[in-house]
Amino acid sequence: MSGTYGSGRLSREDYKKQKELEAARMAGTAPPERDAEGNEINPHIPEFMSKAPWYLDTGKLGLQHQRKAKPSTTTSINESKWYTRGSRIGSAPKKYRRGACENCGAMSHKTKECMERPRKTGAKWTGRDMMADERVESVSLSYDAKRDMWNGYDATQHKTLMSDWELVEEARRKRKASELDKSKEKDLSDVNANSIEAQFASSDEDDEDDDANVKSKSTVRNLRIREDTAKYLRNLDPDSAYYDPKTRSMRENPYAGKDPSQLAYAGDNFIRYSGDARDILKREVFAWEAGERGNLSAHLQANPTQTALMYKEYKGKTSDIKSTRQQEILQKYGGEEHLQAPPRELLHQEEAYVEYSRTGEVVKGAEPKAQTRYKEDVYAMNHSSVFGSWWSDGKWGYKCCKQTMKNSYCTGTSLNK
Repeated sequence: MSGTYGSGRLSREDYKKQKELEAARMAGTAPPERDAEGNEINPHIPEFMSKAPWYLDTGKLGLQHQRKAKPSTTTSINESKWYTRGSRIGSAPKKYRRGACENCGAMSHKTKECMERPRKTGAKWTGRDMMADERVESVSLSYDAKRDMWNGYDATQHKTLMSDWELVEEARRKRKASELDKSKEKDLSDVNANSIEAQFASSDEDDEDDDANVKSKSTVRNLRIREDTAKYLRNLDPDSAYYDPKTRSMRENPYAGKDPSQLAYAGDNFIRYSGDARDILKREVFAWEAGERGNLSAHLQANPTQTALMYKEYKGKTSDIKSTRQQEILQKYGGEEHLQAPPRELLHQEEAYVEYSRTGEVVKGAEPKAQTRYKEDVYAMNHSSVFGSWWSDGKWGYKCCKQTMKNSYCTGTSLNK
C-alpha cells in the first residue's frame, strides 16, 4: 500500500524504512543523526525525551528543548536600562503637525495619553505653546528586573528628602530656642529689681528649671509607663498559669489558691467573667434569641441602648410571671409555711470545747444544750427541777422537794428532812 494516510503521516513502506534505519543506527551500522548545530544525536534516547512538546517545537531536530535557555542580553538588575524621565527630543515645533496631540502638540503620544494640563483650547486650534516630542525608549528587562520594586529608583531623591527634613529640624530647634529665650526674659522681668543678687540667683535657678523642664518633658514623652508588672513575671514557676506570647494572654490565675477578688491580677478569664462582662454576654444572647423570634430591632452593636432597655423589660416580666405562677401554685395546693426559713436560734453554732469519757460523761467543759422552739429552763410553782426528775414507789415527782403532785407548790428542802 503506497502513499501517505494523511498530512504528516508516513506510508507503510516509508515507516518500515524508518524503523530499519533506526535499528541500524542503534546497532552502529548506520551513522547517527545530527541536529541543526551538527551535534550527533544518541539513537538510544527514548522518543518521549527526544520529541519536543508542541509549545517548544521549532521543527528542527535536536535536544534544545531539554537544555537550559540561554540568558538574555540583560542578565542583572544593575545592567538593565531605565527610562529617562522628562527628557525631550529637539525643540518645540512652531506649528501644529498632523497626527500630533491636540492638547500639547507633541508627536510622541495621543490626546488621551497626554500628561500635560488639559487646556481650555488645545494647541491644535491655538497654535501656541507647542511641546517638544518626548523621548520614547524600549527598555528590555530581565525576569528579576521586571519584579524589582526598586528598579529605576534614584538615590539622589533620598538625599534631597533628607536635606529637606534637616532644614525642618533646624527651623524647629531655632523656634524652640526663641521660645525659651522669651520665657527667660519674661521671668527676669518679674524679678524684684531692688535686689541685684536675688535677681541673678533667681535667673540662674530659672535657667536650670527651664532646662530641667525641657529635658523632663522630652524624657517623659519618650518613656512608656512601667508601673504594671508583665504577666509572665507574676509567677516564675514553670508549672503555673500558661502565658501565650503570641496573643499576650494568661487565661488562668497565676496566684493559684488565693482569693481572686483580693488580687491585682487574677488572669484574663477572671476579668472576662467579672463586672459587667456577664451582663453584656446575657444581653448579646438575648439579642440573638430575639432575632431568631423575628425581632430584628434588638442588636447589641447597632442599638445598644434599645437592647439594654428591652432586656431590662424582659427580666422584669420574667420575674413577674415566675412570682405569679408560684402564688397560683401555693393558693391551689398550699404549703406556704414550709417556704419560710427557720429561726436563726435553731441554726446557731457554738465553738465551746467539750470533752467526754468513754461512758459519755462530760470530763472537760460544759455540755452544750440544744435549743428548740420551745421555752427552756422555765420552772413553774417555785420548783428548781422539772416534774419527772425523781422516782419513788412507782410514782414520778420533783427532785427538789420530793413531791409527787404535779401542781403542788415547791416548799424547798423542808420536806426532804
